[in-house]
Amino acid sequence: MRLRTTSTQRTYRYVRLVLVGASVLLAVSVAVQFVVGGPLSSLSAAYYSPAGPVFVGSLFAVAAALVALSGRSLEQGLLDVAAVLALVVAVVPTTVDGDACPAGGRCVPPEVVPTVANNAVSVASVVVLGAVAAAILARVQGTASRGVAITIGVILALVVGGALWAASSPQGFLLAAHTVAAVAFFALVGAVAALAARRPPSPGRRPRGVRVAYAVVAGGILLTLVLLLVALVLEGTAVVDLRGFPVVLVGEAAALLLFLVFWVVQTVELWDDVDPRLGPGIPAASSR
Repeated sequence: MRLRTTSTQRTYRYVRLVLVGASVLLAVSVAVQFVVGGPLSSLSAAYYSPAGPVFVGSLFAVAAALVALSGRSLEQGLLDVAAVLALVVAVVPTTVDGDACPAGGRCVPPEVVPTVANNAVSVASVVVLGAVAAAILARVQGTASRGVAITIGVILALVVGGALWAASSPQGFLLAAHTVAAVAFFALVGAVAALAARRPPSPGRRPRGVRVAYAVVAGGILLTLVLLLVALVLEGTAVVDLRGFPVVLVGEAAALLLFLVFWVVQTVELWDDVDPRLGPGIPAASSR
């Protein structure tokens, strides 16, 4: 028996599948690099390897899909902000050890800096244009709300803040922007999962296992970020000796897996939804 679906329903199905596919694509590319080219210090270090184009492309796909799911609920606003952070993670690479780095520390290689500058300016410009366009569309479509205004304001603040940071302290920006954006991105995904877990179930829908899965994802991301932070702070001290253990790689891999689990659960849960909303219980008027 063929089930009837609307084009909008199919579109939102495919958008969520893109998020799942982009996560798997990144994981496979890093795994291939691990087998063929040797281990990486982190998933983010894939930027400098043959897996680099897939790393950047996957994050751009994730960002586009998150924006496509946008609306006026709190979860969707958080994911819009997460989309911008994903772009930062993509175009501002993590630091690496190198002979060109001052005092033998870590840095973004000097030969890569022009690429970072070009990509960052391009992304920032398009994000600003997108925010302005979103404000105009919300006004024209009658979907303007405080939530939409706050989301656009936060996104513009991120762009302006990032630009001021890069202009006032270029080296500081290159050293920390990637890490800050990555941590904030996963924290927002964890917050969305926590909100999804707390959302009351609709009558006759949403088995308890779905809420448990969301809660596990939220708790897992929080625990991963905390443990990663603690490990990095204590690494090499008398308390914790993690020399030779890929702390960042394991932490990022765990976060990526939880991100994948979240979207698999969300895709399965909302597969038959006619209304293209992020989750059950959100009024239809909240979707664009």
